[in-house]
Amino acid sequence: MELDDELCLCFHVSKRKVLNYLRIHQPRVPSQLADCGGAGTGCGWCVPFLKRYFQESREGDVLLADEPTADEYAMGRGGYIQSGQGSPPPGATPPPQV
Repeated sequence: MELDDELCLCFHVSKRKVLNYLRIHQPRVPSQLADCGGAGTGCGWCVPFLKRYFQESREGDVLLADEPTADEYAMGRGGYIQSGQGSPPPGATPPPQV
């Protein structure tokens, strides 16, 4: 996933915005990332990624390797939603057909 790709597809929050939020605001717990444009408060698909970035920022190094491409990420979210594990809010990026 590239920096300008959407990490939170429900609220259109980019990976760059999340990483900058972590760097500037230094939240104490992962749930405070919700203050970054609502990230993680929609369908829930991005929450594990948000937690990972939070943990890596606490350790001083956000790794950019071993991540899905934007298309793979969107497809994973589509499967997640279609399996009933999350429900995107109105205005969210629609999931691709899996």
